Amino acid sequence: MFRFETPIYLYGLVLVALLALIRFMMHRSQKKRLRKFGDPQLLKELMPDVSRVRPALKFWLLEAALAMLFVMLARPQFGKSINHEKRNGIEAIIAMDISNSMRAQDVVPSRLERTKMMVENLVDNFTNDKIGLIVFAGDAFVQLPITSDYVSAKMFLGSIDPSMMQNQGTNIAAAIEMAAYSFTQQENIGKAIIVITDGEDHEGQAIEAAKYAKERGMRVYVLGVGSTKGSPIPIPGTGDYMHDNSGNVVMSTLNENMCREVAQAGGGAYIHVENNSNAQRQLDEELNKLEHQETESTIYSDFDEQFQAVGILALLLLIIEVLVLESKNPFMKKISLFGSKSKAVTIFLLLMAMPSIAQTDRKYIRQGNKLYEQRDYEHAEVDYTKAIEKNDKNPQAHYNLGNALFAQRKDSAAVVQFEKAAQLETNPLRKSQSYHNMGVICQQNKLYGEAIEAYKQALRLNPNDDETRYNLVLCQQEKKKQDQQNQQNQQDQKQNQQKQDQQKKDQQKQDQQQKQDQQNKDQQKEQQKPQMSKENAEQLLNAAMQQEKQTQKRMREAQKQGQRRQVEKNW
Repeated sequence: MFRFETPIYLYGLVLVALLALIRFMMHRSQKKRLRKFGDPQLLKELMPDVSRVRPALKFWLLEAALAMLFVMLARPQFGKSINHEKRNGIEAIIAMDISNSMRAQDVVPSRLERTKMMVENLVDNFTNDKIGLIVFAGDAFVQLPITSDYVSAKMFLGSIDPSMMQNQGTNIAAAIEMAAYSFTQQENIGKAIIVITDGEDHEGQAIEAAKYAKERGMRVYVLGVGSTKGSPIPIPGTGDYMHDNSGNVVMSTLNENMCREVAQAGGGAYIHVENNSNAQRQLDEELNKLEHQETESTIYSDFDEQFQAVGILALLLLIIEVLVLESKNPFMKKISLFGSKSKAVTIFLLLMAMPSIAQTDRKYIRQGNKLYEQRDYEHAEVDYTKAIEKNDKNPQAHYNLGNALFAQRKDSAAVVQFEKAAQLETNPLRKSQSYHNMGVICQQNKLYGEAIEAYKQALRLNPNDDETRYNLVLCQQEKKKQDQQNQQNQQDQKQNQQKQDQQKKDQQKQDQQQKQDQQNKDQQKEQQKPQMSKENAEQLLNAAMQQEKQTQKRMREAQKQGQRRQVEKNW
């Protein structure tokens, strides 16, 4: 595969074409001027040393060298360099039962959550092995193809829920059959199918499927989750339990006999998951008995730089241009030869310097890739950042930096780098991978709307990406559930608000009623006061009038006595 890492420099070829056009126009003008001196044939005979071909050849050699210079700056890359990592381990496919019965809470916090913790512990203990993940209920499908990417395996655990399966039930046979076809074609390596279930097989034929897997060199291990006493199956969000057609509560029990028979038929072992550490230890002992072989994993792919070959070609063109003389006379070599050599030396030094300039950011990227393979993500981030400082237009540096940040759980910063990589990248497949990673980050943070848009953009660029298509469908289902939950929350808030408003109105009515009752009591008290008879009222009125008359009489007598004293004094 061939590509240009920085194709923007190819626009410099327009300058090459423009120079060719200017030279053509100058050549025509020169011909017109010569015709003014005389017949062209006669002038040719008068100038035997002048060559018409050599100047044109020298010009086109310079044009070709300039074109090669722009091509070199565009950094052509050819071929594919794939780094492989060899590991000595086994291959294991984990089949998780996610039927509704796994919601039972006879183990804390529930059978499904205990299963997720068990799988996470399994992944943490794997070092040089390849793992895959299958989920099943009434049907089975591959959640994660067999890989050495343990981070992705743990990432998918958070989104696993029984609502993913439209057909409920427990079809252990389908899970084993799908796992049997999910291994690599490598021979003489231990292959384990780890089934984690409560053993309620509703479809049958699980024993036959386990025998078939054993015949193909695989071992089937069954991890039983749950209690033999049984437990009801809760319905999420309702606080109620599942009932059968008769209205009785459904009790789900661990079928240990079934689990043992399947494990025995598959040549493996049955382990009851009561305590994660004990079950993990028993399973590790069983897996260590399998044959470990060297496996090869593709870690990183890269393109090899080819600008050196283009630079050498440009240098050869310049050397040829210097050696070609404009005159036919060999004694004319000294004319402008020194200048041509100095020009060639200058360009030669420039060409020698360009590889180191162009390779600076690639050097940091390679260093970062080595650290990333060693899972030293923090120092890999430093090298990728240095590469971006040298060349901010390198989409590979931005993409790798996003991966290093993503591995360190720096999700927001990783999204920024993936966006820049998608903007700068010209290859559709690599561009779609940037959008895919953005979708994964949004999906992990339950931003399903943003994840759906990112996955759609990735599929537009790479319609054959089945993993992106699956994630898109999963996010659409989660988005639908999220919208329903939001609508339910809004309805609950609305109902609560209405309830509060109604309570407020009821309180106001109650206050008004209490006020009205108080007014009625006051009126009753007024009415209960003793009433004065008419005769008593007239007597009181007459007495008050007599008292008033006496008071006025005393006041008039007092005024008369005062006047007499004043007169006697003056006199």
